[in-house]
Amino acid sequence: MTGSPHARRPATLASLAAELGVSRTTVSNAYNRPDQLSAPLRERVLEAARRLGYPGPDPVARSLRTRRAGAVGLLLTEALSYAFRDPVATGFLEGLALACENAGTGLLLVPVSPEHSDVDAVHQAGVDGFVVYSVSEDDPHFRAVLSRPLPTVVCDQPADVEGVDRVGVDDRAGTLALGKHLAELGHRRIGVVCMRLGSRRHDGPVDLERQQASSYSVQRERLAGLRESFTDAGVDWSAVPVIERFEHTEDAGADAAAALLDDHPGITALICTSDILALGALAEARRRGLRVPEDISVAGFDGVPEAERAGLTTVRQPFREKGLVAGRLLLERGDRSRPEHVTLPTELLVGDTTRALRQSGEFFSGW
Repeated sequence: MTGSPHARRPATLASLAAELGVSRTTVSNAYNRPDQLSAPLRERVLEAARRLGYPGPDPVARSLRTRRAGAVGLLLTEALSYAFRDPVATGFLEGLALACENAGTGLLLVPVSPEHSDVDAVHQAGVDGFVVYSVSEDDPHFRAVLSRPLPTVVCDQPADVEGVDRVGVDDRAGTLALGKHLAELGHRRIGVVCMRLGSRRHDGPVDLERQQASSYSVQRERLAGLRESFTDAGVDWSAVPVIERFEHTEDAGADAAAALLDDHPGITALICTSDILALGALAEARRRGLRVPEDISVAGFDGVPEAERAGLTTVRQPFREKGLVAGRLLLERGDRSRPEHVTLPTELLVGDTTRALRQSGEFFSGW
C-alpha cells in the first residue's frame, strides 16, 4: 500500500527557514549557536520547528562538517554492568560524567571483555578522545586506542605510557602505610587476597614471580607496598600466602579467604587489595565464628562507602575526583602538547576491623 499523496513531507532546515522568512543560518544557529540569536527569535524558530515536525540538524552530518563527534569514549575492559555495580568504577564514572556535563560533551561507554581480543568497538567508536579506565599493560583494546590519532587519558593503569595523560594514586605508598599499621600492631602471620594479576583467568596461590610480573601495575604496586612494609618488620615475604581471584566480587573475596584460612589456620590478619574483596573476607571470617578484630584482623583498600559503613580498616582513594580530573585533562587540554601526570592523595583509615595482636598479654613478635 502506498502512502497518501496528501501526507505532509517532513520539514527540513530549508523549508523551516522559508516558513519563517529567515535564513538557513539563522535556523542552524538556533540549535548550534544560540548565543548568536535573541531569545525571542530563537524561541520563534524552535516553536515553528515543533509545530512543523522539524527534528533539528542531523548530528551525523554535523559531525562530518565539524570533524567532532561531541563525545568522550570511556574504554572499560569489563562487562557494561561493572560500571554500575563496582562502587569504585561507579564513583569514577560519576566524576567523569560530571566533567563531560560541565563541558557540554557526551559520554560513550566502550565496554570490552578482557578475555577477548576483538578491537572493532574501539575502532568504530565515534568519539573525540578516550579515557582508559584501569586496563592491563598488554591489553589489545588499549593498543587499538593508541593507534587512533586522538587525545587519551589513562586512569590508574597502565602507567608511564609515552605521550599519554594519566591520573592515579600512589598505590605503593597506600599499602605501605597499611602494612606498617598492621606490623606495628604486632601482626606477622598474614594472608593476602589480591585482584587479578593478568588477563588470563587464574584463581589460586601466586608466587613472588607472578606478583612482580603482573601486567596490572596497580596490583603490582599494592603488593609491593605490602611486601616492603612486612619485610622491614622482619617477615620473609616468600612465606606469606597470597591468593588471586579473577572476579572482583564479595563472593570471590569470601572464597579466597576460606582457602587461606583452610590452608593457613594460624593467620592473624587478612589483607585484601580492594574493599570489595575485604568485605567478602570479613563475611567469611564471621561465618566461621571468628571475632573481628579479636581473633583476626581484616583490612582493604579503596574507601568505598560500604566498607566505611562496615568499619573496615582501609586506604581511602578519591575515585570520584579521579573521574573529574581525567575528564578535565581530556576536555580542557587546549593546545597543550606535553602529557600531564596527576597523582592524587590516599588516606589510611583505621576502622574497627584491626587491633593489636596480643599473646599471653604481650605483642606477638614472630611467626
